[in-house]
Amino acid sequence: MGDNMTSVTEFTLLGFPLGLRIQILLFGLFSLFYVCTLLGNGIILGLIWLDSRLHTPMYFFLSHLAFVDIAYACNTVPQMLVNLLKPDKPISFAGCLTQTFLFLTFAVTECLLLVVMSYDRFVAICHPLRYSAIMNWRVCITLVLTSWTIGVLLSLIHLMLLLPLPFCRFQKINHFFCEIMAVLKLACVDTHINEIVVLAGAISVLVGPLSSIVISYMCILCAILRIQSGEGQRKAFSTCSSHLCVVGLFYGTAIITYVGPRYGNPKEQKKYLLLFHSLFNPMLNPLIYSLRNLEVKNALKRVLGIERDL
Repeated sequence: MGDNMTSVTEFTLLGFPLGLRIQILLFGLFSLFYVCTLLGNGIILGLIWLDSRLHTPMYFFLSHLAFVDIAYACNTVPQMLVNLLKPDKPISFAGCLTQTFLFLTFAVTECLLLVVMSYDRFVAICHPLRYSAIMNWRVCITLVLTSWTIGVLLSLIHLMLLLPLPFCRFQKINHFFCEIMAVLKLACVDTHINEIVVLAGAISVLVGPLSSIVISYMCILCAILRIQSGEGQRKAFSTCSSHLCVVGLFYGTAIITYVGPRYGNPKEQKKYLLLFHSLFNPMLNPLIYSLRNLEVKNALKRVLGIERDL
């Protein structure tokens, strides 16, 4: 083992070992998705910034979700695009660990933001008369700052456990970015403690928050069914459906990747699940919120000057 250990300065990301033509095709396709992700989430941020009618707690949280999605994509996709054209181009050791840290930070923060957004909907539908008092701006800012702080602190724990590990000289990561479990595979020592901490962290930020979201929406469903007006029920369902779609996409892929059972070829399955998680989820989120949210569509029309009196 001592002969295999070395002072690591760079890693090589194996990405997707496909033919040259397919890699060029994927480069064009993923570049298009990347641009759509930046454009879609940028539009959401711009609308919330420009339209005063969207200056509410719900859209304040949504703006942070859009920012996280942009950061998600910017952290992983550019390196993946480079590797599709130049598979042998390495990534520095510092750059790899930075990518790991940022990915974990954004992932944990998004988990908690989705919980905060479900709590916002719970208060809005179950306690509408007290909504303004409960969800005041001090509370909203505190919830967002707490989400970011927990994301950074949990990621620092993983990074501090990763830094002291000695790595073997065979520094090829079987992934399209520096995913923490893929990086741990290159360590020349036992990494069971690291893996247990990753699993415990995944359970704490996935299963726990998802359970609170489920409980919130059970209460919301009961409150909606008590609404006498059909129009009121439709409006309440419309308000929550977008968030539920995003929750399903995010938590579904994340839980299958980090907590779910392993079968078949788990390394390849995990790689493609994380591709969906880091590329397609951020692209789909603004589409879901814009297509299923009348307020966002009306704000876009107002900004474009199509309907000035909405």
